[in-house]
Amino acid sequence: CDIGPRHSNRQIDASQENGIIQPTQYSSISPPASPVEQDEPFSTYFEEKVHIPENGNQVFSFRKLWAFTGPGFLMSIAYLDPGNIESDLQSGAKAGFKLLWVLLVATIIGLLLQRLAARLGVVTGMHLAEVCNRQYPTVPRIILWLMVELAIIGSDMQEVIGCAIALNLLSVGRIPLWAGVLITITDTFVFLFLDKYGLRKLEAFFGFLITVMAVSFGYEYVLVKPDQGELLKGMFVPYCADCGPVQLEQAVGIVGAVIMPHNIYLHSALVKSIYSLLLVPEVDRKNKKEVKEANKYFFIESSIALFVSFLINSFIICFFWSWLQNTECNATGSPHTDLFPLNNGTLEVDIYKGGVVLGCFFGPAALYIWAIGILAAGQSSTMTGTYSGQFVMEGFLNLRWSRFARVLLTRSIAITPTLLVAIFQDVQHLTGMNDFLNVLQSMQLPFALIPILTFTSLTSIMNDFANGLVWKISGGIVILVVCAINMYFVVVYVTALNSIPLYVLAAFLSVAYLCFVGYLAWHCLVALGVSCLDFGSRVRNTPAMLVEEQSECDP
Repeated sequence: CDIGPRHSNRQIDASQENGIIQPTQYSSISPPASPVEQDEPFSTYFEEKVHIPENGNQVFSFRKLWAFTGPGFLMSIAYLDPGNIESDLQSGAKAGFKLLWVLLVATIIGLLLQRLAARLGVVTGMHLAEVCNRQYPTVPRIILWLMVELAIIGSDMQEVIGCAIALNLLSVGRIPLWAGVLITITDTFVFLFLDKYGLRKLEAFFGFLITVMAVSFGYEYVLVKPDQGELLKGMFVPYCADCGPVQLEQAVGIVGAVIMPHNIYLHSALVKSIYSLLLVPEVDRKNKKEVKEANKYFFIESSIALFVSFLINSFIICFFWSWLQNTECNATGSPHTDLFPLNNGTLEVDIYKGGVVLGCFFGPAALYIWAIGILAAGQSSTMTGTYSGQFVMEGFLNLRWSRFARVLLTRSIAITPTLLVAIFQDVQHLTGMNDFLNVLQSMQLPFALIPILTFTSLTSIMNDFANGLVWKISGGIVILVVCAINMYFVVVYVTALNSIPLYVLAAFLSVAYLCFVGYLAWHCLVALGVSCLDFGSRVRNTPAMLVEEQSECDP
């Protein structure tokens, strides 16, 4: 059936009996249709058709994997943004190799969540924001959109300022932070229109940026020559000897930095967009075999992409763990001696100071290579963040705007707070702001994780591809643990503020926040099959979807 936007005069092309729409074989909902006829064809993000080679009865084909390659690597860039890099630096400085296993576990959890997002896009032909638009009532839907936008703005600020710091390092301080922000925003506009020249060219550009990161941080890793035995022990032995509250908070920070809410929305949208363009043979979402094959190749591609991101993050943790004492650097007469503590203590490191430390120990070449890697990370993640903002806004609000208008609006939402921070914050003292942005994104995690588990568990949406009992239980436990870990991170941050007015404000906000999370959790539990809670829920775990009349105030 074809269910368009929420309008009282919407047309439904399906057989109906007593208000019940009979679903198609694998999806009871379809991609959004424009409420009005468009004078000109509406441009998609990716207009180049992708050829899928025939592989007969082969179980696996590298040529077919290449046809499905793209969404996973674009998604993996969020695991390499400047916020993650700063978390890696602090982990290496505070715990050495001891928390590598936390990074590994967080990446695996992220892969499982991205699998759910990709399956939703493949099976339904819609991304998560579009499904939320059709399943939640108006007020919760708007609140959910605002929360996701906050997460995107927070991530975007980290990414843009990361680029600005890289430009500041490369120019030896000649480019101030605010100018670097303007340069990053400008070139992001230019790069985002690469998709007009073909999907594969856009993917090649992102692949180039990932390669620059791998080479830059890999060079620093080889330069430092860390102990490989200790590295493997820290990666595969889930234990942290002699660790205290500082290391525990850092472990929580790793999980919060790796699993980002807007990335779930982005991956489902990328998979939906690219899968819709695959040709020869014609992709048929009603064909169970083809849908299953697409899910398999997208999962393999995501696994490879996240493995690469894990290696790069590991490089950063490893080459910083033993090089943060200030004695040798001060002896060299570095121009940045004011950054280092006078009591021979450990330096509180961030992206800017990390580059200074490398330049101090290994010469200017190491600093410039570090800055190039940060610039690649910030630029690539800024572009994918802009895509996230466009997909989320269009999905939740059903906007049908031109390409330029979409990019302009989503960039404008983030530019104001980013510029204000760049103008009034010193480049050497951004760690506090980064902690606040990590807390902000941690608080938004339930608004991506709960909906994705809810909708991938509904047979009314996923049909034969709905989550089984094992995935429902394990997914629920994983999301509960991740959200609990991030809430701990938020509590630790708030209690460190030492301000009674802020405590009172946080208490009021917490009540509203928990009420909305509880609302989403209620829908999720109903979708997971807890029938005793099914009193008035809009979700139904049945093969057919109830069409509800919308009130006059519902757009």
